[in-house]
Amino acid sequence: MNNSVGNTARLIGAGLRALLVLTLICGVIYPLAVTGIAQALFNDKANGSEIKDKGGQVVGSSLIGQTYNLPKKDPNDAEEAAKPDLKWFQPRPSNGLGSNSVNQQYSLILSGATNKAGDNPDLVKLVTDAKDAVIADNSTATYKVRPADVPADAVTSSGSGLDPNISPEYAKIQVHRVAEQNGLDVKQVEKLVKDNTTGRTLGFMGEPRVNVLELNTALKALTKS
Repeated sequence: MNNSVGNTARLIGAGLRALLVLTLICGVIYPLAVTGIAQALFNDKANGSEIKDKGGQVVGSSLIGQTYNLPKKDPNDAEEAAKPDLKWFQPRPSNGLGSNSVNQQYSLILSGATNKAGDNPDLVKLVTDAKDAVIADNSTATYKVRPADVPADAVTSSGSGLDPNISPEYAKIQVHRVAEQNGLDVKQVEKLVKDNTTGRTLGFMGEPRVNVLELNTALKALTKS
């Protein structure tokens, strides 16, 4: 009987010691080591790939898209859609899942696509309406956008619905409108787009892209300089 109690006590003691050691290693040492390495070697990515304006204020993440819309006239009207603020470069449409009541700068809180087939009438109407809006919004007195000039990313949402990037082609057709709205020279705005265009990863992976938040942050700094 005494041997049985003693063995049980030793087993309990060994289990508690193992619990403490594993808790210390897995719950304290390992997380601190990983966090320290991430902060030392990948500081920007570890902190959410933050983008800061000229004054050092965090304006968002380079990984998550934002919309640039005019405020709603009636905040209590759920049916009223805010119109795009045409002085800013516009991102891809965000036609994914769910609604966002936390971050009002982006309409999604869930990542997802529309899940509509290519011949779905609702999707066809979304794309057609978006194309008409892109042509109307970006045509100025001196620059006319042709239907053939509108790239696919200007009228379709990404698979995640959170894409922060647009194609250089979509940025290009917005240059004249942005220049006119901000009283800037077209060449200045074209240079902004060029400076904020990222090429293919390693020279062959993916497509050239423009991060809209980074571009608009640079535009804001230019208009205030």
